[in-house]
Formats: sequence, structure tokens, C-alpha cells
Amino acid sequence: MKTAAGENGMEIGVAHELDVEGILTLQEANQPEQGGTLSARFSPAKVLSMMQDMPLLVARDQGRVVAFLMTSSKRMHADVPIIQAMLSAYPGSGQAYVYGPICVAEDGRGKGVAQALFGEVKRLLPDREGILFIRRDNPASLQAHKKMGMTEVATFEFNGQDHVVLSYWG
Repeated sequence: MKTAAGENGMEIGVAHELDVEGILTLQEANQPEQGGTLSARFSPAKVLSMMQDMPLLVARDQGRVVAFLMTSSKRMHADVPIIQAMLSAYPGSGQAYVYGPICVAEDGRGKGVAQALFGEVKRLLPDREGILFIRRDNPASLQAHKKMGMTEVATFEFNGQDHVVLSYWG
């Protein structure tokens, strides 16, 4: 399904194999060593398995991936220590899924892309709880997610950083 994201004409849709390279490029550009705030780095194989697990959404601008929002089952992350730390702090309901990461290219920020991705994931996964974490020292992301209706439900520390766990229902 493709939907337009605001007036800018970006397309929001479920990712496919051809989007993996764009997702990985955007992921790499937003790693901490590049000045970004992503807390994990997923391999191409992991991204593909996440696509098969649950909806992985992308925003495309003229075919270029400018944003992504990953969703996945809790079991998908048995090998990701930071997600295991989040789930220890707050496991969520039985049908809860992991929301994120969400990443928007610098030139796509402030255009409603994150909200459009979030709206689409809620449409695709109705009546289910989504859980996510954000580093406490990322107030812009915390504010944006709370503005979308997410509620703080727990906190945890990982690698010396404080994190906030948020939850919402689709």
C-alpha cells in the first residue's frame, strides 16, 4: 500500500527487498559516530528477516528511501542486548511488538514523515501494543513521540545511558 505523506508527495509504504540498500545507507548515516542517535546497527540479513517478520515501513521521495520505521516481534530481538534490556524493564502485553527504530533523513525532518509512518503502522497493526525506547538525552525524539500519544511506562540503563520506555496502542 502506498500513501502520500503530506504535501511533499513522499510515498509511505511497506518496504521490499529493493529498499534494503536505502535503509542501510540511512541507518549508517544516523549512527552515533556520524552524529546520529540510533542505538543499534542491523545487518542486511537482519533487515530482510525483520521485513518478513512484521511490517517495515519506508518513506520514499522520488524512489529514494528518506525514512524507515521498523516493527518486529519481541522474539526477533533475542540477540539484541539493548532491546532485551528494554523488555526486562517493560515486557508489554502478550501481543506487544517492538516499534523502531524510526529514522528520517535530515532533509526530510519536520515534514510530518514520522507521523505519517506512525499512522500507517497503527493502521496495519490495530489493537496491538507497540513498545519502544528512546535515550533520555534525546529530548526532541521524546517530545515527538509523546506528541504522537505515546506514554512513558518504564526506564532502564544500558551502557551507561539512561533510556525511557514508551508504549502506545494501535
